[in-house]
Amino acid sequence: MGKVYLIGAGPGDPELLTVKAARILASADIVLHDALVTQEVLGLVSPQAQVIDVGKRCGQKLLTQDEINAYLIHASSVAGVVVRLKSGDPLIFGRAGEEIEALQSAGVEFEIVPGITSALAAAASARVSLTDRRFASQVLFTTAHRKGGAMALDWTRAITPGTTVVVYMPGAAYAGLGDALIESGLDPQTPCVIVSRAARKSQQMLWTEIASLRKLSGISAPALLIVGCVARSEAQTITAEVWKELQAAAVQGEQQTA
Repeated sequence: MGKVYLIGAGPGDPELLTVKAARILASADIVLHDALVTQEVLGLVSPQAQVIDVGKRCGQKLLTQDEINAYLIHASSVAGVVVRLKSGDPLIFGRAGEEIEALQSAGVEFEIVPGITSALAAAASARVSLTDRRFASQVLFTTAHRKGGAMALDWTRAITPGTTVVVYMPGAAYAGLGDALIESGLDPQTPCVIVSRAARKSQQMLWTEIASLRKLSGISAPALLIVGCVARSEAQTITAEVWKELQAAAVQGEQQTA
């Protein structure tokens, strides 16, 4: 039997792929890729490889997850190098867990090749330090949705003023997100930055605050929302006095939630 590689394609820029990922793509026999994987990355796939798009289009998947799992197992029996190519990193909101379980149950050899997740690509583009030690004591990676498309905001209970919140796949739920963040205890003027199509030529960036999230619409997917004191506008000078005020607010908030 062949070997299956679960590879992170990163945010879309082929130069952000790992060397290992590029090497495996160049020798692949079969590649199953998500819709968000860019043509630039797919251009690194071996010309002899069979390339199959299994991504979502207009809310509808071309193949169900069970069908993808079954095809990966079948492909490993007819090809030497099988790649499951995912946008970002396979282990962060990439549904890799279901594929790992299926491959293990079938006795198929596999390997995971990590990629740059969109949170890190977006933060790098915005020049935001997610863990600025002066006032960001923790980072929360989360999503506004769960299986079946249901809205799920149970994570708001884990937020303090010293938390940097990164919301994957916010969709059009900015109003609900803003309300939930305020209800969790965050100041309505807490800075936010939304990065659309991070690290791509079509990248867009919007600096705002929690209170203004409900006014937003028409932001191109895929997008990512970063919330917290670290997301202050790059156009705003952050003075020593501002940092002192932010630190004091973070300490006070943590004491109130303790």
